[in-house]
Amino acid sequence: MRKGILALMVGALAGAVWAGSRWLGPRPMPLADFNALYAVPLAPPAGPVSVYHLGHSLVGADMPAMLAQLAEAGIGAGHDYASQLGWGASLMNHWQGEVPGFAEANATPAWRDPEQALASGEYGVVVLTEMVEIRDAIRYHDSPAYLARWAARARAGNPAVRVYLYETWHWLDHPDGWLERIDRDLALYWEAGLLRRAMLAEGVGTIYVIPGGQVMAAAARAIEAGQVPGLTDRTDLFARRDDGTGDSIHFNDLGAYLMALTHYAVIYGRSPVGLPPDLRRADGTAATPLPPGAAEVLQELVWQVVTGYAATGVAG
Repeated sequence: MRKGILALMVGALAGAVWAGSRWLGPRPMPLADFNALYAVPLAPPAGPVSVYHLGHSLVGADMPAMLAQLAEAGIGAGHDYASQLGWGASLMNHWQGEVPGFAEANATPAWRDPEQALASGEYGVVVLTEMVEIRDAIRYHDSPAYLARWAARARAGNPAVRVYLYETWHWLDHPDGWLERIDRDLALYWEAGLLRRAMLAEGVGTIYVIPGGQVMAAAARAIEAGQVPGLTDRTDLFARRDDGTGDSIHFNDLGAYLMALTHYAVIYGRSPVGLPPDLRRADGTAATPLPPGAAEVLQELVWQVVTGYAATGVAG
């Protein structure tokens, strides 16, 4: 009888460990251990870096191109990047090679196969982006397991690589509230659901955060409080469809600029204040200019958010 119970217990444990690669520990890493990982900020890179972006349309083609222009203005020539994107693609989709919208999203000179790119060791920074709805990503797309796999693969190719998770946002018309989801989801899903589980796996190391959702929320609050010249509503940061209706999740040029500032501040550990406001899209055309006076306010806001969150690795 006892042997039978023991066998059942062993079998159940093995099943928990291996079933669907969902098990990375009985519970998330203790919060104190998680916080300790970010107690000492990263040293800013000495010069331009090469960045690999793995994600979807909340990365997009234009934002990495804008980041490269900001880096050239703030750091000097030499920033390079490549990417693989998809339509709402999860980290699991990328790992399994089943990326929705692959042909359309990657019809760009920036595309590079992620396995080949990470194995090359040529990238000092890898930015990983999970799909949203983030709850569904964790439940149905094994997010902690695939975040861990991609991070470990990046470190296998370049042990000195800095790995980042790009925290994003949900639909403006989400029934639970857009700002409410951003405020709640950081600790609940991005940290406890993803980071604090993924970093338990061997070979993962510390994953830092690019707080895109937190910056979007802070910008929306500032805009709607009348603190950003020329902007009045959170939708000013979001695209419009061909029929003129608002896109409730994808950023426009102003939102892309805001996210490029955020990536710059985190990756380079430097304030974006003073960087140029007028940039080009990936195709070389001029991006929509910011209203006069808006760029400096948004740059200062980005720096406040980035330096106020220890998991960015950026010193205040």
